[in-house]
Amino acid sequence: MTAVVDRPATVQSGQTRRHAGTPAVRYRILVTALLAVAAVYFLVPVYWLVVSMTKSSSGLFGSFGFWFADPHPIDNLRAVLTYDHGTYLRWFANSVLYALVGGVVATLLAAAAGYGLAKFSFRGREAVFNVVLAGVLIPGTALALPLYLMFAKVGMSNTYWSVLLPSMVSPFGVYLCRIYATAAVPDGLLEAARIDGASELGIFRRIVLRIMSPALVTVFLFQFVAIWNNFFLPLVMLSDSKLYPITLGLTSWFGYTDRQPVLYQYTVGGAFLSVLPLMVLMVVLQRYWRTGLTEGSVKA
Repeated sequence: MTAVVDRPATVQSGQTRRHAGTPAVRYRILVTALLAVAAVYFLVPVYWLVVSMTKSSSGLFGSFGFWFADPHPIDNLRAVLTYDHGTYLRWFANSVLYALVGGVVATLLAAAAGYGLAKFSFRGREAVFNVVLAGVLIPGTALALPLYLMFAKVGMSNTYWSVLLPSMVSPFGVYLCRIYATAAVPDGLLEAARIDGASELGIFRRIVLRIMSPALVTVFLFQFVAIWNNFFLPLVMLSDSKLYPITLGLTSWFGYTDRQPVLYQYTVGGAFLSVLPLMVLMVVLQRYWRTGLTEGSVKA
C-alpha cells in the first residue's frame, strides 16, 4: 500500500526535475551554437591562410579560394625565407625582439606598479591610478606622433629603442595587476613574511610574483600580441627596412605586388608564418591560467 502511494509522487518529482532542466538544456544548446559560430568566424581566415600558403601566385587567383590547388607548401615557405637574402628572417627576428623584450619588461613593470598601488598606502595613490586609467583609454595611435617627435628630438628615431621603449609600458597591465593583487595577495601572508625578516624586494620576488602568475601570464600574452601585431608605431618610427617588424615588412612587400606578382604569394606565406608564434604561445601559456594559488597559504 505504501509503494502504491509513493510511486506517483516519485514520478511527479521526476517530471518536475525534467521540466525544470529543460530551460537549462536549451540555454546550453544556444551557448554551444553561438560558440560554434564564433569559432567558425575566427577559424575560417586561418584555414584560408593555410590553403593559400600552399598555392602559387597564379593559383591564388585562378582556383577556388578555400581548397588546395597544386600545393607546394615547403617550396613556397622556402622561397619566402630566402627571398632578398633572407630579409623575412630579419623581420621575424626584429618582431621577436620587440615583442619578447617589450612584453617581459612591461609585465614586470606592471606587476611592480600594480602590487605597489594595491598594497602600499601613500599620498596621491588614487591620483596615480586615475592617470593609469586615463592611459588605458587613450589609443596608441594618438600617441605615435608625439612619441616620434620626442624620439627625434633626442636622436633616437629609426632605432630599435624607438619601438622598444614605448612597448615596455602597459597601462592596462598595471590596472589588471592592481585589481588582481588586491584580491589575490593576502595581507596576512605579507605580514608574516615581514615578521620572518624578508625584505620588500624578496617578498615581491619570491611570494608576490608566484601568487600573481595568472595575471602576469595574461598581461604578457596581451602585450606580446599587441606588440607583434603593432603596425602604426613602427611605421612612424622606422625608415630603415632592416629594423622593420613582420607587419611593416609584409606591407612593404604587398606594395610592390603590382610590379612583382610573386610578392603576393610571399606575403601570404609570410603572414602564415607570422601567426605560428602566437598559436604556440597561446598553447604553451594557457596551462598557467590557474586560480586559487593562495588557497591554504594563510590559515584562519
